[in-house]
Amino acid sequence: MTMKKWIIAGAVLAAVCLLAWFWVSRGPSEAEAPGNAASDSNGVPAAVARVKRGNIGDTLTIAGAFKPFQEVDVHAKVSGYVQTMNVDVGDHVKEGQTLAVLEVPELAAELSGAEASVRRWQDEVRRAQSDIERTQSSYTAAHSAYTRLKQASETRPGLVAQQELDDSQAKDLEAQAQVDSAKAAFSSAQQQLEVAEANRKQYSALSNYTRIIAPFAGVITTRYADTGALVAAGTSSSTQAMPVVRLAQYSVLRLVLPIPESVAAQIHVGQTMKVHVQALNQDFEGKVSRFADALNEQTRTMETELDFENRNNRLIPGMYAQANFSIDQHQAVLTVPLEAVVRAGDGGTVLVVNHQDVIEERRIQLAQEGSSRAVVLGGLAEGELVIVGDRSAFHPGQKVIPKEIDEGAPAAEGSR
Repeated sequence: MTMKKWIIAGAVLAAVCLLAWFWVSRGPSEAEAPGNAASDSNGVPAAVARVKRGNIGDTLTIAGAFKPFQEVDVHAKVSGYVQTMNVDVGDHVKEGQTLAVLEVPELAAELSGAEASVRRWQDEVRRAQSDIERTQSSYTAAHSAYTRLKQASETRPGLVAQQELDDSQAKDLEAQAQVDSAKAAFSSAQQQLEVAEANRKQYSALSNYTRIIAPFAGVITTRYADTGALVAAGTSSSTQAMPVVRLAQYSVLRLVLPIPESVAAQIHVGQTMKVHVQALNQDFEGKVSRFADALNEQTRTMETELDFENRNNRLIPGMYAQANFSIDQHQAVLTVPLEAVVRAGDGGTVLVVNHQDVIEERRIQLAQEGSSRAVVLGGLAEGELVIVGDRSAFHPGQKVIPKEIDEGAPAAEGSR
């Protein structure tokens, strides 16, 4: 029985020793708990962004299509048959280059007749000039004879018969009348010569129109007539005159954009736009060259054009492009990330991390918004830190460890 008590006592002692060892081994772990609590009291990590100045505004994106700077259907001035066609589709031509030559037989005959009429009236003018000289000589002789007879009659009355004196005076007046008649004939011949020369110039000008020339440098986009085809004069209103070719200028292209009514008033000449051409996967920069200054009543848009130099002919008329340009730009304004703000009317609230790394809830005033930042009118100072992301994990008075995130650009543009 005594042995049994000793065994029980030993077992109890062993159990006590085991419990003591277990307690001692647990002590350091439990002692660390206060340290952990202290660590928690130093704060939890929080993503923050800095309040800073930057440029902010809206970006308007509009799709448009390129078209030639100039495009015209080239007509014939006179009716005739196409004698020679010098160009075809795709040919690049220079200003003044002959595109086609027309054959107009009746025009050549009319020009020959006009030239003959000019020669005839030139001869008439020369003949009239000779008549003036002849009649002037006759008048000079008759007038001299009458003057001498009259002087003799006055010096010695009765020396010259009155009949002879009257006949001499009549011849003098007749010669003067012949001079006046010759001068009138000369004037009439000169007028007829001017009419003939005008007709010759008209037919000569029409004859020059048998050569159809390029009004400007460009590319032939359409050919309507072939050799031997009869084309009507483009000035004829009684027929639907067919053009000879269509010519387009590709060295400069127009990009036509329909600007919405809401921003039409902000468009001005010289404004820069960035254009992306999807077909080429390339960006181009252009400036507003002109705009209609009036809205289309159906679409409520204003047609605006940008000019682009196309020296390498990479751009093709008809290509679509997306134009982006900034409106309502604000320079060097105080901005805050949108994800840090809880909106409330014209303002909002943010969680600010102060110099003691303690959170403060602050009400701010906001203005224009971009895609990622908003303009701050009041409530924040430049350089302050605000919490971004999920705000439900934080509350005012909480101590945090701020971790500033990299935002890239100071301010992002909005889009429409």
